[in-house]
Amino acid sequence: MELRHLQHFVAVAEDQHFTRAAERLLVSQSGLSASIRALERELQTPLFVRTTRRVTLTPAGRALLGEAERILAQVRSAHEAVAAVQGVLRGMLALGSEQCIAGVHVAGLLAAFRRSHPDVEICLRQAGSGALAEDVAAGRLDLAFAVRTAQEDTDQLRAVPLTSEPMTVLCHPSHRLASAGVAVTPEDLGGEVFVDFHPDWGPRRTTDAAFAAAGVRRSVALEVNDVHSLLDLVDEDLGIAVVPRHFRHKRASLTALPVKGAGDAVYETVALLPPEQATSPAARALMGLLETGGLAPPQEGVHPS
Repeated sequence: MELRHLQHFVAVAEDQHFTRAAERLLVSQSGLSASIRALERELQTPLFVRTTRRVTLTPAGRALLGEAERILAQVRSAHEAVAAVQGVLRGMLALGSEQCIAGVHVAGLLAAFRRSHPDVEICLRQAGSGALAEDVAAGRLDLAFAVRTAQEDTDQLRAVPLTSEPMTVLCHPSHRLASAGVAVTPEDLGGEVFVDFHPDWGPRRTTDAAFAAAGVRRSVALEVNDVHSLLDLVDEDLGIAVVPRHFRHKRASLTALPVKGAGDAVYETVALLPPEQATSPAARALMGLLETGGLAPPQEGVHPS
């Protein structure tokens, strides 16, 4: 089994199309097809279901994809490790992050990394914590800044704690909760209309866990995928939101109330990395910059959006 066969297989799986994959790889379509056939002959099973419009993975193909991605990531890490020993950090840093993550100023950190390592290409992907954990474990990302989930600390994934904070209710100043001005429990919020993120985002996971622990059902009527839309909807009094405490500084016009009785459901942010021996030199360098300090988020009241 040759590495190029695995590279070709992963490209076709990602693009779900031989022509597009061949164009991206700068190889002929016939050469790409021959490479995939050779891999299928060696494994003695079809890896793709081919149609005139697209190709999809067979069960065997799905089983191979994760392993192929991990092998290619390890090969890339090996090349980068040799370059690092020679005193030059090269290659790519593939980073994932949730929006407005606490405990790290991502833009400032990447700017410092680029100044220190200009020969490293930086790729950033924003997604929910569950997807980020899967991508780090599969080798698609070198590391990610995310909210702790149940997926960490496995043979393929480890979590380095960054910070934790309680959750806060945001509501319009005219809302009945704002006039009361006291801490609220999940039970107090049972009948409210909620604005929240998609289920894979960390704040949504944390809030869902708090309400589930309290045995309180809630309905998310307004589901968004970015912080500003969430704040805009709350600002128009279309619903309330339960968010990490540092979000309260992003919209001064909203009323913030502490949440009590939510058990152990706190918003805990972590850096997700592969096992120590599989961590790339670029990821180690980025974590080194983070640990030396000076790259934490700005002071309260001026958090970046």
